Amino acid sequence: MKIAVAGFQHETNRFSPYPTTLFDFEREDGWPGLTSGHAIFDVFPSMNLPLGGFLNFAKCRHEVVPILWASAEPGGLVEDVAFDDISGRILDQIEAALPLDGIYLDLHGAMVTQSHEDGEGELLARLRARFGEVIPIAVSLDLHTNVTMQMTNKADVITIFRTYPHLDMAKTGFRAGVLLDQILASGRKPHCVFRKLPLLIPLQSQCTDLEPTRSIYQHLTDAQSLNTVHADVAMGFPPSDIAENGPAIVAYSYSEAVAQEKAHQIEREFLQSENRFHYPLYREDEGVKLAKENIGGGRPVLLADIQDNSGAGATSDTTGLLYALVEHGVKNCAIAAIHDSSTVELAHSTGIGGEFSGCLGGKHKGDGFSPPYQGKFKVAALSDGRFEFHGEMMKGSIANIGPTAALELVDQEAEILVVVTSERIQCLDQA
Repeated sequence: MKIAVAGFQHETNRFSPYPTTLFDFEREDGWPGLTSGHAIFDVFPSMNLPLGGFLNFAKCRHEVVPILWASAEPGGLVEDVAFDDISGRILDQIEAALPLDGIYLDLHGAMVTQSHEDGEGELLARLRARFGEVIPIAVSLDLHTNVTMQMTNKADVITIFRTYPHLDMAKTGFRAGVLLDQILASGRKPHCVFRKLPLLIPLQSQCTDLEPTRSIYQHLTDAQSLNTVHADVAMGFPPSDIAENGPAIVAYSYSEAVAQEKAHQIEREFLQSENRFHYPLYREDEGVKLAKENIGGGRPVLLADIQDNSGAGATSDTTGLLYALVEHGVKNCAIAAIHDSSTVELAHSTGIGGEFSGCLGGKHKGDGFSPPYQGKFKVAALSDGRFEFHGEMMKGSIANIGPTAALELVDQEAEILVVVTSERIQCLDQA
């Protein structure tokens, strides 16, 4: 059978000062830039991405028509011109590929545009408006998705990541392929039971290796047949700040009663666990003190500055943790990464081994709590910012974040190396 495949991903943080432009989708960052047509077959099958997993399932079973795939670094609202441009390309190219037996979409689930709180739901609505309700549509989503009623109404089946960190992205696309294949083989669309949970879960409490999230995910099943049940859970993405924010459950089966029972079981576990979604957070000074107390044993101590995570749309240029590390005289320490293109430019003009004085980070007005770090720096290393990931999550992906610099603080009791980048990037895997 003939299936069109496309991807359009963005995790939107409405509190981010960065608007998300068409160029952000077109360029490489930690993921490939906008990729169209048969180039998709060259790029994605080897990657841990949902589209790669779907292609590996479908390539020997169906005729796959590659449309396009685009992703942008998490940030602020997606500009309407970007959303309309990429959505329009997807719709036009799908229309050119007709007739089709099915459509697969690799989406995120937390896209917010200037005009639409539910970017994915809007894309699906446009697909249905142009192509009708007959063609089955399968969708894969990120764990940090805000599943909406419109998404479940317009898609015939949805699969969602089950790990955070996201080690199962390709597996999630593969599962979407399995379910779409069952729909095509049977000629039947399954019942969908959708439950929205009345709570918001902080991102640091969503890790699937920790309780209570781990136990909730143990209730999920892989249906070999939609005569049983296939259920998934989304943990939500609070920074999207939309009306339908928060965790959700989707269950699919040819038996509505079976889907209802599974959704109710997971919902009950969720609600009983509500007061357990709490992990302590520390101010910078407290975190550094705790880290110093745990130094030793030949293992590194990791401090995660979670409020400034560019992977959730933050500026990645706050300096509170750097100030605290200097104040406590911490030695043998590295910080990655502070986003400051002007400091990178100055470092490259200075050259390796040279020194300069300047203001690092804190460039985005409105933060208030994060002034630039003023000091003297020695250039330890320079890079073009292009490298390959080798870890389990992003293996094979080529990062392209523009010129970077590694800077040593000078004239301080602390011994700190700071990696400074021209573009924002989340330090989430091994290079």
